[in-house]
Amino acid sequence: MIISRRLQSKKLIPNNIVLTGFMGTGKSTIGKDLAKKLEMEYVDTDAFIENRVNMTIKDIFEKYGEDYFRSTEKLIIEEVSHLKNKIIICGGGVVLNKDNVMNLRKNGTIILLKAQPMTIYERLKQDYSRPILVLDGKICLEKVEALLKQREEAYRSAAHVFIQTDGRQVDEISQQIIALLYEVKN
Repeated sequence: MIISRRLQSKKLIPNNIVLTGFMGTGKSTIGKDLAKKLEMEYVDTDAFIENRVNMTIKDIFEKYGEDYFRSTEKLIIEEVSHLKNKIIICGGGVVLNKDNVMNLRKNGTIILLKAQPMTIYERLKQDYSRPILVLDGKICLEKVEALLKQREEAYRSAAHVFIQTDGRQVDEISQQIIALLYEVKN
């Protein structure tokens, strides 16, 4: 059964499924669920960066700054964009670089996961590993709103498909993505 599902996935989705969107929109959770349902491997670009640099994202930002992180991220995106039939889970800022978007589009369908600022805030308010959202030692709703607004156009122009995740179950979202990919294929 597993082999059959894996073969079906390769026929249905020969290219990559690229999940992008702001922090807290569900990329990792949904990516892992899709990987299980479709018997595909997933690559989390933030985890890839942490392994490559041997530091957490938070520590990379603190020690080397955002520019260093973004240049490392760009190298990782170039590398993973050559993979086939993978689920690529991208960090929230990947789409800020047009080269990243171009590389990911060459061999993948980019799916933007979206959520309202309050939903994102509620999902992340206890997660202090997000240095770009922390103000005075805690996650700040105003920073979420400002960054979402700042990145909105980059997210829109990068994505092939948009999926709203507010108030929805992971399984429901995964099934919607699979159905959309099947429609695109046919």
